[in-house]
Amino acid sequence: MDTVRQGLRADDIEKDTYERLACAHCETSLATTDNEDGVGKIRTCPDCDREYKEL
Repeated sequence: MDTVRQGLRADDIEKDTYERLACAHCETSLATTDNEDGVGKIRTCPDCDREYKEL
């Protein structure tokens, strides 16, 4: 699982004009869930199930 920052650098994630994160492959907004194992949030693409960790 990559971080959100790594996904932005690799062009796997894009930001729109309102700073919302979207999957570059599916062009859908990422869903947010709390990380049960530790600090931060998990951002998940609902279409392709890619996950990114946000600290």
